[in-house]
Amino acid sequence: MRTLTDREKKKATSQAGKWSTPGSRLANLAVHAALIIGIFMVIAPFLWTITASLKSKPSMIWRAPYFYPTTFAWENYVEAWKTASFSRFYLNTAIMTGALVLGQVFLSAMAAYAFARLQFFGRNTLFLVFLGTTMIPFFVIMLPSYLIVEKLGWLDTYWALTVPRLVSAFAIFLLRQAFLGIPKELDEAACMDGCSAWKTLWLIIMPLSKPALAAVAIFAFLFGWNDFLWPLLVTRSPEMSTIQIGLTSFQGRYYNDQVHLMAAVTTATIPSLLLFIVAQRYFVRGVATIGLKG
Repeated sequence: MRTLTDREKKKATSQAGKWSTPGSRLANLAVHAALIIGIFMVIAPFLWTITASLKSKPSMIWRAPYFYPTTFAWENYVEAWKTASFSRFYLNTAIMTGALVLGQVFLSAMAAYAFARLQFFGRNTLFLVFLGTTMIPFFVIMLPSYLIVEKLGWLDTYWALTVPRLVSAFAIFLLRQAFLGIPKELDEAACMDGCSAWKTLWLIIMPLSKPALAAVAIFAFLFGWNDFLWPLLVTRSPEMSTIQIGLTSFQGRYYNDQVHLMAAVTTATIPSLLLFIVAQRYFVRGVATIGLKG
């Protein structure tokens, strides 16, 4: 184990003394209090949603809102599931989200490898132009994208939900930055062993970029699972609706049934929450190791 030098010990002692004064302790306490208040403001709506989903209908009507459950009416979730076709909504959302995750991870990895490793005329200029598309609001390209999907006859199909969004300029940017952090000597060694550029990408670059790939996958999952506007435009029948559209139709049909609506909202939030809990470590590592190399 490495021992601290005298300079490091002196620096640590000075830092400890800095936070031991009454003024610094008061400032530290104020910062923590502000953070606690901010955390409560963020999670309070979610806590109220869970509490409301577990109430009985009379208590929902006559009692004031509170943030912890006093009753546990689990049957609300079963009744909400039976009231609307949530099984179909979840299936459509799972298919769309799975396709977006796979498409954005693999297609973005191939494009990022070309921008990071391959040499061709106008590479940097093309990348800047491609990256500039992230500055274009979705509302600008929404109508042209819809007209293309309509001309192809894809309305109210899985093709319309997935194909127009399989490529993400933001994901390509993230993976390109991660690939630039991998030494090029590995590519040269793989080339000497007879690996093509394709094998180098799949056997060397991608295994070394797992945190960045995980970050792209999480972004794609959250984007697909919570998307509302595009599925609303390209779907017509309830059989092709996603969970977000299903919640909107449920709210319009059963506006006064707040208990079952909160139960449906809670179940729609669970997949994203579980993904964040399971993959939080990979997500933080992926974002932290991307860097800003150009």
